[in-house]
Amino acid sequence: MRNFLISAAAAVIALAACNHNGPAASGNAAPAPHLEKRGSVTQLIVNGEPWLALACELGNSSSSSREYMAPYWAKLKESGINTVLAVVSWEQVEQEEGVFDFTVVDDLISAARENSLKLAILWFGSWKNGISSYHPVWVKTDKERFPLAQTKEHKELPILSTLGKNTCEADGKAYAAMMKHIKEVDSAEQTVIMIQMENETGLHGYPRDYCPAADEAFAGPVPSELIEYLEVHRGELLPETLAAWEKGGFRTSGTWDQVFGGGDRAAEIFMAWNYASYLDKISAAGKAEYDIPTFVNAWIVQPEDTRPGNYPSGGPQAQNHDIYRAAAPHIDILSPDIYLDDFPEILRMYSRSGNPVFIPESRAGQNGAANAAFAIGGMGAIGYSPFGFERSVDNPSNDTFKAFYRKAGEASKTILDAQAAGKIGAAWVKGSSPVRVSQDIVLGDYRIGVELVSSGKRNGGAPQLTGGTYDPDAVGYAIAIQEDEDDFLFLGSNVRITFKPKDGNGTIGLARVIEGDFCKGGWIPGRWLNGDEIQLRYDVLYAVDEGYSGQGLNFGKPDPGFIRVKLYKY
Repeated sequence: MRNFLISAAAAVIALAACNHNGPAASGNAAPAPHLEKRGSVTQLIVNGEPWLALACELGNSSSSSREYMAPYWAKLKESGINTVLAVVSWEQVEQEEGVFDFTVVDDLISAARENSLKLAILWFGSWKNGISSYHPVWVKTDKERFPLAQTKEHKELPILSTLGKNTCEADGKAYAAMMKHIKEVDSAEQTVIMIQMENETGLHGYPRDYCPAADEAFAGPVPSELIEYLEVHRGELLPETLAAWEKGGFRTSGTWDQVFGGGDRAAEIFMAWNYASYLDKISAAGKAEYDIPTFVNAWIVQPEDTRPGNYPSGGPQAQNHDIYRAAAPHIDILSPDIYLDDFPEILRMYSRSGNPVFIPESRAGQNGAANAAFAIGGMGAIGYSPFGFERSVDNPSNDTFKAFYRKAGEASKTILDAQAAGKIGAAWVKGSSPVRVSQDIVLGDYRIGVELVSSGKRNGGAPQLTGGTYDPDAVGYAIAIQEDEDDFLFLGSNVRITFKPKDGNGTIGLARVIEGDFCKGGWIPGRWLNGDEIQLRYDVLYAVDEGYSGQGLNFGKPDPGFIRVKLYKY
């Protein structure tokens, strides 16, 4: 059994020393940053140790200027951020063809090191949000050499075509040069830990490109590499892939329309193959210089979208993951950018078939804290990142988000170990859009009920802290970690937590409840909670009839906190 206590003197010393650092580096001899399967989850290994990326993404243009960013680095560090996602654009590093200037890269690495932060570089080359605008002037002004995608009427779009071989080669050369430079200046310290390849790729407006090269390729045979992948992985294909292939009669040769049943879906699969193949060539060129994890991010399908092209067609959306796996073995993670309300359901879609979980763009605020908690605790995520966070880092609406990051950062080793051991779960609850006021977590022999904060009286007017009325604006979350058979650690906000036996036999009591905090991975105990602090219901007879004791854990405010509890059965 785990000992809950440390001496008061040690607690004072440890608290005084807290500085919100993540796991310590293990030395410069460690292998390059990489992904590693630990238990049932995939974790990011940096300096030889698992790294929980409590990240933020800067605004698209923020990182282009050292002076602009100067006031923000310390604020980001203080907010609990340990990893910054920052853009490096092709236009900025190769203004003249073949002449590379990596000043922006060096500035980012220097500033990150000064503030004990890690970096994920976002390579904005051929596409950003499906549009082409971050490529150099010498590419923009030579459409014969670097062709554009076209509409059905053969009007040129402001989008580089995936069929532009010269474009792919030029983008890849610039990217590989950057990766070579990063290895030279950073492989020892490992400040740069991941790379995002382009940004939200896909074609706007139409399911596919209609430039002459695209027309010819679409009318030609589906590449044998894709057919072979479908055949080898037939029993593991996603339902969206299987449905399209079935519509084509499970053909093993033919045109894109013939193999995938025609229509918009066949066109989307064609574009997914071309985008993924293009991205893979660039990623492979970079990995040949410095092999660190690479991810792509998806502009996800919106509720109002009716066909590919309403969202960028052929991007790494969930329905296209099989195509990306077949075409892009040098891409490690297929990540979603999630701004829609039902975060858990979308994330589940993007974690299928063992896809590692990382969210490069989402919300901050209390809603973002709940998203991050669910991703990390419930889905084994490598990390989470709200977009444009430096612009709102001082906004009071982000206070509870920053508090969550600080606490999760101090406890990151405990969280990462629990992920690897499969001893962690999480709940995400909201009062509206969608209404999800309760969720169960099953760990060991216990069914843990997590309920959104509520108020009300029932059963003769007895005071209650569960049931009753839920605030439609409230958002809550809990991460649960099983530390021993009957011992649990919780990080929660805006929730009450109750316990029942998983098998339904008996009643669960709270043997000991202690609130506390973490500092540098160590537990600092606080109050021993009892009485009013753990009695959620006073109509005990009714509570027992419903299967629990009436006692539980009260995280009844937005500010997150830790509670450790020992349970017993009677």
